[in-house]
Amino acid sequence: MIIPSRLFEGDTIGVISPAGSPNRERLTIGIEWLKQLGFHVRLGAGSTKKYGYLAGSDDERLDDFHTMFADDSVRAIICSRGGYGCARFADRIDYELVRSHPKVFWGYSDITYLHTAIRQKTGLVTFHGPMLASDLGDPDAPLLSKQLFSQLFQPMSLRYDEHLSPLECISSGSSEGKLVGGNLSLLVSSLGTPFEIDTKGNLLLIEDIGEAPYRVDSMLNQLRLSGKLNQATGFVIGDFHQKIQMIRTA
Repeated sequence: MIIPSRLFEGDTIGVISPAGSPNRERLTIGIEWLKQLGFHVRLGAGSTKKYGYLAGSDDERLDDFHTMFADDSVRAIICSRGGYGCARFADRIDYELVRSHPKVFWGYSDITYLHTAIRQKTGLVTFHGPMLASDLGDPDAPLLSKQLFSQLFQPMSLRYDEHLSPLECISSGSSEGKLVGGNLSLLVSSLGTPFEIDTKGNLLLIEDIGEAPYRVDSMLNQLRLSGKLNQATGFVIGDFHQKIQMIRTA
């Protein structure tokens, strides 16, 4: 396991868009927020491009990914947003480059595919968290999200109050293991590929957005049939907001 170095004021953070193209106004807000915290920001050459539903061609997005990892002056890489597209170039990534230049890599949603691929090919610990345009650049972004993000470089004592967001224990007990997983639909899409999620002896985190209950059921069942649920030592269930309600038609 490779743990990247923490960030310090004055470090340079690289911003890339390995999936969809970000909202430019929100991206600008997010970048200014990082600068106010004392960081330098380097924007990937293709991070604001549009290529259909992608932020540039596969070659352009992969080049930004490689460029940021190869540049030792860049201490962290934060993805601007999710969407779709990471799986399109996962098999072309230079994983030896990633292994030899470890740094903070941050994102969620479609970035789950890269988290899984990087962890299993290199052992680098990556971070599942709010992204620059879709979250931190949102004028209405929750303060807690920004505080938790700031833990990367400004460690602080945070006290969780269950009254704010009650937790429900579905199955009590104790367990330990490395935390793996992320977006449920992306984890399922990794099955049968060289980047298939490895849950053996690990804690599995799952979250998703905008999925109907039957879709969540179907994806969980696919993980069950592939042995991924039985191999995990425990589960952390994240946010499944904006779920689509089932409508009875007959």
